[in-house]
Amino acid sequence: MTIRSMTSRTRIVLSIAALFAFATAVSTLALRQVLLARVDARIQAALAQEVRELQRFAGEVRTSDVRTLFDQFLARDVPDEAEASFTFVGERPYRSNADLGASAQLIEAVRELGDVDAVQRGDLEGSYRYVAVPVNLRGERRGAFVVTADLEHERAEVADAVRVAGGIGFGMVVLVSVLAYAAVGRILAPLRTLGATARSIGSTDDLTRRIDVRGNDDIAELGHLFNAMLDRLEAAFALQREFVSDAGHELRTPITIIRGHLELFDGDPETARIVADELDRMSRFVEDLLTLAKSERPDFLMLSELDLDLLTEDLMAKAERLGPREWTLAATGAGLLRGDRQRLTQAVMNLAHNAVQHTSAGDPIVLGSAHDGDTARIWVADSGPGVPAEDRERIFERYAGDGTGLGLAIVRTIATAHGGRVELESEEGEGARFTIVLPAS
Repeated sequence: MTIRSMTSRTRIVLSIAALFAFATAVSTLALRQVLLARVDARIQAALAQEVRELQRFAGEVRTSDVRTLFDQFLARDVPDEAEASFTFVGERPYRSNADLGASAQLIEAVRELGDVDAVQRGDLEGSYRYVAVPVNLRGERRGAFVVTADLEHERAEVADAVRVAGGIGFGMVVLVSVLAYAAVGRILAPLRTLGATARSIGSTDDLTRRIDVRGNDDIAELGHLFNAMLDRLEAAFALQREFVSDAGHELRTPITIIRGHLELFDGDPETARIVADELDRMSRFVEDLLTLAKSERPDFLMLSELDLDLLTEDLMAKAERLGPREWTLAATGAGLLRGDRQRLTQAVMNLAHNAVQHTSAGDPIVLGSAHDGDTARIWVADSGPGVPAEDRERIFERYAGDGTGLGLAIVRTIATAHGGRVELESEEGEGARFTIVLPAS
């Protein structure tokens, strides 16, 4: 599942949880750094305090024997749990108050500090912090004093505190996510109702459905606006269907009557031809009106498996009868598609008729098809004047004018009903290529 495929509710809750988790992680890391800094400062202060106590004690004790100094100091010194003191006479280890279980690596590392002649600070074995100072009695170096602190012991306490804080933070993230999921669900409930209503209308074409709006917040206002839009759409579609249906049926009868009388007309043949042409044009217009009216009905398409190769050849044979042009079958796609043969033929014939209208006798018109496994394409390309850039979308609208009639609007309607689209490629003065793109079987 991708983020785009998740519901809005899930995305919002995940966003809240992610932000809260990020804030928790940042605060936990900040807490860890603060605690480690405090531990480091505390260790440094404790080590310095041990050194100061030894120096003060050395000033108070009246002795020139460094062993006596160390014995008395270690006897009265009570180190912290993580601290240990080491003494050296000359450069040789003397006594220590380190735990018997002290690390052998630590003891070995401390031995290297017995010859210090100035204050020295640092880390041992990566786990111990130390301060080493020379011990002078009566102006002469007599030994050395080293005090260490176990960093791991102190850091373990910090780690425990961070784990507790992290656990509490994780629990808060879960709690906030649950509360956010419930709250967002209540907030988005009207939107889910709106979406369900819209899907119902889309699948059933029932524009009488309305949303039950409650409250007076922004989402309630959206519901009111949606209902108002449905009111206008219902009225507009009803008026359009009624007009188109009535006009189509009312015009069919007089056209049929006129055609019948025209066949019996013994007058000027040229007049009869002109009248017949106009009747044919009017008849096509009426059929186009009825096609657009039927496109809103669920039985507009009668789908079946079609062989694109055979369909293209059949379309070419029919297109050649539309006018004396240099017709060329460029290519035929090999493959199947699921479509309405009659409606697709109607759409392609509209494109071919449009090409004839915008070319002259002998001009080339190319028809072809292609199949790439996912989509099927059927195109008609002419050598006419082309379509200006500003008109390339408008010509697919109903009643666009400029002699386009309803033909291209019907092409788009049929392509859309099949789940496809119409593409237009054109350069002014160099013709136009209309392509019906359909999903393959």
